[in-house]
Amino acid sequence: MNNKLDVVTLGEAMMMFVATQTGELHEVEQFVRRAAGAELNVAIGLSRVGLRSGWVSRIGNDSFGRFIQATLEKEHVDYECVLIDSEHATGFQLKSKAENGTDPNVEYFRKGSAASHLDLTDFNEDYFYGARHLHLSGVAAALSSTSYQLSLYAAKWMRNAGKTLSFDPNLRPSLWKNEAEMVTQLNQLAFHANWVLPGLKEGKILTGYDKPEDIADFYLSQGVEVVVIKTGEQGAYYKTSENQQGIVPALRVKQVIDTVGAGDGFAVGVISALLEGQPLHQAVERGNFIGARAIQVIGDSEGLPTKMQLQQEMLQPQASATASAV
Repeated sequence: MNNKLDVVTLGEAMMMFVATQTGELHEVEQFVRRAAGAELNVAIGLSRVGLRSGWVSRIGNDSFGRFIQATLEKEHVDYECVLIDSEHATGFQLKSKAENGTDPNVEYFRKGSAASHLDLTDFNEDYFYGARHLHLSGVAAALSSTSYQLSLYAAKWMRNAGKTLSFDPNLRPSLWKNEAEMVTQLNQLAFHANWVLPGLKEGKILTGYDKPEDIADFYLSQGVEVVVIKTGEQGAYYKTSENQQGIVPALRVKQVIDTVGAGDGFAVGVISALLEGQPLHQAVERGNFIGARAIQVIGDSEGLPTKMQLQQEMLQPQASATASAV
């Protein structure tokens, strides 16, 4: 069949106010606005590199929600199945301006948000069936019990429909009742995925293993086909159900500006390349490249490249650097 979309994802988008000066958030006088959200970042990134992406969510009938809509239109992300909620607001966050590659301080204002009310009624069979691939993250799963149920149902339904599925754990411990619940429920989602993309620290929490190969084997033993583990300054390790494995070194950049969004950029690279039919090693190289690009700008999605930028810049020799990409 002719699919309307290459990839569909679901989750929460938030208005983000990024400080224009360093210091404690309560001391900052000026902020710039951005759209934020792990799944939204991935949808935007995939659209920029030429794939047809769709995003499912709920946003408030408010100025923040309208900003999210405008962002989706600008980025050519389909939002046919985004519900405008007149009873609940769009969430927002404040983010500090980081220095020297340190992680920024982020304060969230999302409790009771429109997206936290996602549930099974937001699953449109025709819409999801019209996509080749589903991407899920642990953020949407953590929003509420009903949002988790939607994520799990979508994962099972898409796999039964013969579609492929990727999963980024994207741990948010503060949104879960306890770590045990987080581990159990996120692994249940991961076991339905074709491709699982954890960070090394996430993998340790979710599996109890320390080594990348052992973390990969944990998921491969449950039927996952590909596991790609982000290993920080070492780059990324991958292993497949056919015992193909390898390490792709991290790219290095001259200056780290904002680390938030690196994992989403990595997911964009891996998913887009695999959907294009690229070999896994090259897909991980693209993941490292886009992740490195993402951390050199302020904002979660501003560093995600267009298809032309990706083609041109990946052919250029990389400059020496002081900080690793992923």
